[in-house]
Amino acid sequence: MSADTIASLLIVDDHPMVIAGLQQLLSGIDFVTVTATATSAIDAMAQLKAIPTDIVLLDINLPDINGIDLCKKIKTTFPDIKIVGLSTFSERSYILRMIDNGASGYLIKSASVEEIEKALRTVLDGNLYLSLSMEHMLKPSTGLQVGALPALTRREKEVLQLIADGKTNAQIAQELFISPLTVDSHRKNLLTKLDVHNTAGLIRLAIEQHLLD
Repeated sequence: MSADTIASLLIVDDHPMVIAGLQQLLSGIDFVTVTATATSAIDAMAQLKAIPTDIVLLDINLPDINGIDLCKKIKTTFPDIKIVGLSTFSERSYILRMIDNGASGYLIKSASVEEIEKALRTVLDGNLYLSLSMEHMLKPSTGLQVGALPALTRREKEVLQLIADGKTNAQIAQELFISPLTVDSHRKNLLTKLDVHNTAGLIRLAIEQHLLD
């Protein structure tokens, strides 16, 4: 990227306050400009089709599909767009899946403006940026062990227990007083976080690792 080029950037995050905070931080970076924001995958794809975009800051936890799947969809549809994953999670499985699906970088939401600037510059220059060490990233997985599992939130544990009880998304939503869409989002996040591919694998791992009451 040449020194006088200003890159157009799309922020994708389901929390308006996070978007507002990122816009404030990015306003101090002179080589990018926020041209659009989106709070869902559907909204993000619509924005990308309507507005030329160079780089996307993509949250992993979205209400319709997760950011890891959206990353792949964006790269398939717009292969020249650079994507930087954005999350509160630093688990190896999240990061590797984002990179496998075409992301050029990964940032933790607590990153400083200096780190965000460095990440964007690195990615726009065609390089890979990770906020964790490459040694950690490339270390082969030895399998999940008790005590080494990614931390689950209280809500994720509740959803996991009800999934194991055989409840449908609609039934879980009714019991927890949340929407079925939110339940589906938690289910997808659990699959990603625990590095399994389907509900059967999720329940099997939960039993093996004593995650259920």
